[in-house]
Amino acid sequence: MSRGFVKEDDQEDIPLVPPRAYLPEGVTNYVTQVGMKELLAEKQKMIYEKDNLNISNENEKRIAKNYINAKLILLNNRINSAKIVYLNDQQKNEIRFGATVTLKTEATNKVQTFQIVGVDEANISKGKLSFISPLAKVLLNKKTGDFAILKLAREERVFKIINICYETGNLISKKNKKIRKP
Repeated sequence: MSRGFVKEDDQEDIPLVPPRAYLPEGVTNYVTQVGMKELLAEKQKMIYEKDNLNISNENEKRIAKNYINAKLILLNNRINSAKIVYLNDQQKNEIRFGATVTLKTEATNKVQTFQIVGVDEANISKGKLSFISPLAKVLLNKKTGDFAILKLAREERVFKIINICYETGNLISKKNKKIRKP
């Protein structure tokens, strides 16, 4: 039956699902191994949430399940398109995807550390910078001691690369040296 012949009270709103982190069309969805584990854990959490909804009203329960299913579709698309970058395979003396980079802002001498990660992993408050961000783009392929210039609307910010390392689990690879964490 056409939706045009259904009573207005029986029509269900299509849930609005917020989009996932922005990834431009045609750009490879790079993720670290940690990022992929986080995506898979998020999927398991959503499935558990969907299977264990504690809503007695059947209509509200159906709407809640539809919402979670819509979020799962977006998440599954992101997982299926993900390309894991193994940090041990990266050149240790250059900034590449997955690098943890320590920078000094030349104008203020402020030192900051960021890891360049996938769009779903990015969280500036945790020092995780998306690989498509302007800062990450100017840092790529630089080496320790190099300068990177970030052009902003009213100024240019100059950063000196102090250190580059690739962290994987219990190992930190620093310029081809492997150091065990305590």
